[in-house]
Amino acid sequence: QVQLVESRGGLVQPGGSLRLSCAASRSIFSMDDMAWYRQAPGKQRELVAEIISGGSTNYADSVKDRFTISRDKAKNTMYLQMNSLKPEDTAVYYCHAKIKFMNYWGQGTQVTVSS
Repeated sequence: QVQLVESRGGLVQPGGSLRLSCAASRSIFSMDDMAWYRQAPGKQRELVAEIISGGSTNYADSVKDRFTISRDKAKNTMYLQMNSLKPEDTAVYYCHAKIKFMNYWGQGTQVTVSS
């Protein structure tokens, strides 16, 4: 079992920045894949960014060049640095980890981008 705990999101003005963190209850060395997903009201959950065990990253086109996913293995924590935020980034953001064939999710954290 793995517990994933996201940091609190919040309200950010358009153009602003926010960093989310996801703390894992066990070593992230054991994780094949970690990712951030988001779900806006009335929409399906979508992949925002992922980081594979070897360190390679992938981003949704909508967040490329604005968001950065990273991890600190010493702290068992994954991050999502979000810059140049737009109203359309408003969603509940979820941390995800995959170990073998098991998927684990955080509880989600609300990010609202509004003036």
